[in-house]
Amino acid sequence: MPWKVVERRIGRAGGVKERTARQREWNKKYGDGSWAIGYIIDGDFILQEDALETIYYKSYEEHFANHSEDLEELIQLAKELRNPHSEATTGVDLQVATITEYLKRNNLSLQGKERVDIGSWNGQASHPISIRLSPLHIKVTGDPKTTLEKFWQDRKCLAIWED
Repeated sequence: MPWKVVERRIGRAGGVKERTARQREWNKKYGDGSWAIGYIIDGDFILQEDALETIYYKSYEEHFANHSEDLEELIQLAKELRNPHSEATTGVDLQVATITEYLKRNNLSLQGKERVDIGSWNGQASHPISIRLSPLHIKVTGDPKTTLEKFWQDRKCLAIWED
């Protein structure tokens, strides 16, 4: 039997302490290794690791294809990327890793001189491109009305493996 969704809209991963506590709770309730985080896509449960490629990466890939000026600006401006929200909260950083992977796969490298935030913290961002490349503004692949952040948080669910 496949994965069965047992909790929908589980929300943000949270900081390290919060994530660890939730995972301990799920281990107690469902068994260690018997649960997974993922998304319902086209009626099927997709593991979060797979959704990172098919949704998260693809959304940034489409953004750069449709907004090549953002990619060019980022390459010329940045020497390094950081996620200030993740650093401040110990939250999960997906956007920097995704953009870094995009650059790697396309044989591109940062050529600038500045540290560029991807996203913001407490309303502060290093550059205007920090906001444009935030998942709060990147449109989710296949749904130009929804941002990547909204999709990623609203559609996240917990599933258990049933034999």
